[in-house]
Amino acid sequence: MKIVVVMDSFKGTLTSFDAGHAVQRGIEKAFQSIPGEVPEVRVLPIADGGEGTVTALIQGLGGTYRTIKVRSPLKGQVEAIYGIITPDNGPVLAVIEMSAAAGLWLVPEKERNPLYTTTYGVGELILHAISKGCRNFLIGIGGSATNDGGIGMLNALGYEFRDELGRETGVCGKDLNRIASICTSGKHPLLEECTFRIACDVNNPLCGPNGAACIFGPQKGASPEDIRRLDRGLANLADVAARLESRSSVKKDNRDIPGAGAAGGLGYAFVQFLNASLESGVGVIMDAIGLEEEIRNADMIITGEGRMDDQTAMGKAPMGVARLAKKHGKKVIAFCGSVTPSASTIREDFFNLCIPVTPPSASLTLASEWLQKAVFDHFRTEQDLL
Repeated sequence: MKIVVVMDSFKGTLTSFDAGHAVQRGIEKAFQSIPGEVPEVRVLPIADGGEGTVTALIQGLGGTYRTIKVRSPLKGQVEAIYGIITPDNGPVLAVIEMSAAAGLWLVPEKERNPLYTTTYGVGELILHAISKGCRNFLIGIGGSATNDGGIGMLNALGYEFRDELGRETGVCGKDLNRIASICTSGKHPLLEECTFRIACDVNNPLCGPNGAACIFGPQKGASPEDIRRLDRGLANLADVAARLESRSSVKKDNRDIPGAGAAGGLGYAFVQFLNASLESGVGVIMDAIGLEEEIRNADMIITGEGRMDDQTAMGKAPMGVARLAKKHGKKVIAFCGSVTPSASTIREDFFNLCIPVTPPSASLTLASEWLQKAVFDHFRTEQDLL
């Protein structure tokens, strides 16, 4: 029997890696008292492209961490971590979370205003990875503090944004309306060799009533007037970029594609200027770890997360794993910190079993022990193995 374990993190308590190995220990302990063959257990990392993506892939696939100082969303610097994975065969892969350099968590609540934040540090992370030989990038763009349309990132990569008098503009949200032209002659020459896969589970366009500023601006500290200003600025950026493209052999305007509004327009910048693909966060990670092939060759799949609720169906990692398992007709069991009544539909449709592991009012600091015990209890009888 082969069991593939693909656990999401228990937020704030267990990483994907730690949760997966707690499950593995529970299985192995259960089989110590059962005669017969011990199953092969394969532990794989998973994430949805947001917080924990770098940790999951580096720990699970054997990569290395890099820490560098980059510009913060405001005017200072921050130490940002990203990962590099060097496979036995294939190109070197950089794994980046944009929030490491431009996340909302980096801005004190009283200072939050996307007029004054930038994605410049994200560009610096990309440059550093390029200098280390990376040409393939997997970038999660959730949790941003920004609404600069990606001009900060692009400026770090060598793009210049100029006003009507030919002067360079700033690279924050407030500067979007000043942009009259874009100069690409100074962009890093190796960008043409790079491939960007962007983990993005937001379907919003760049601008308009469902765009980056209107939908996500308030949670980043923008007032109603700020939102109107930012929305006009994003539209201006797209207008200028469209004019730039109209002079080239390829004409494109990506402001309305699903995901263009992700991370304050960073999704747009990646697609418009760096020929990136915006993909389901879980889908990108599952592809990176070769999950479908692992599931195809498995007898049983185990997944889970800290809390299974109605949000699980909205692109979270266990749901992606369950869909893939169902595609191949495999039994799938979820071990979760808690399972709410609102998750009843997906439990019935996609999981053979959903097992809560943490007793009511129990300490989350003991999540690893509770998880291991729940797995052991489930597998200790032979009928549970069928």
